Amino acid sequence: MVYNWLNIEHHCSLCDERCETGQSVCGACEAELPWLREHCTLCALPFPASGLICGECLKRPPAFNRVIVPWRFAFPVDTLISRFKHQAQWPLGRLLAEHLSQHLQHAFDEGLPRPDALLPVPLARKRYRQRGFNQAQMLTDWLSAALAIPVDKKLLQRVQDTQSQQELDAASRRRNLRQAFALTDHQKLAGRHLAIVDDVLTTGATAEALARLLKRAGAVRVDVYCLARTPKPGD
Repeated sequence: MVYNWLNIEHHCSLCDERCETGQSVCGACEAELPWLREHCTLCALPFPASGLICGECLKRPPAFNRVIVPWRFAFPVDTLISRFKHQAQWPLGRLLAEHLSQHLQHAFDEGLPRPDALLPVPLARKRYRQRGFNQAQMLTDWLSAALAIPVDKKLLQRVQDTQSQQELDAASRRRNLRQAFALTDHQKLAGRHLAIVDDVLTTGATAEALARLLKRAGAVRVDVYCLARTPKPGD
């Protein structure tokens, strides 16, 4: 007996309503997601107008070239990321990675340069023992499979277990990350375009520290791919 796959009903991962074959999120839920519209062209900070650079990037140009991100860190994306990251609900992480890969593919089609490799943000050893997995590594693996871009899992290392970034302001985050990361191989970076992958960009301190490290070793371009971008406090 041949199984008829066309008879399988597809249900939305967010509301559980029936949706079109091959879709993981229904049209109504997808429209309600907190899509990042106008934003800073460098750090992707939510912004009142498009095509502009925010004041912080003008005052302190980032080491990374560009942040590519589909959503603002708001409901329900913030809840989905938290459930993936803190409750090990991996199917939700894969769902988010699927949409990020589609967002990136569209950006590549529009002229965004494809990187030579994807680099997951390394997780502190203590946090890895507590959580049991690195969410950035999982996102990177899913993006690599969808976009056919290789992953270098070992190039970036976290050599210091620092205080949780969630508890710190922007200046403290930058100080907290000094000397936190290292490279395993400086020889392979000259002239390369690399992309750092993480779940959420808040102040950009982690991305800044890693991009500076990579460029000092010879990388010519460093982009940042993440699921969501937080607004400034109070926005």
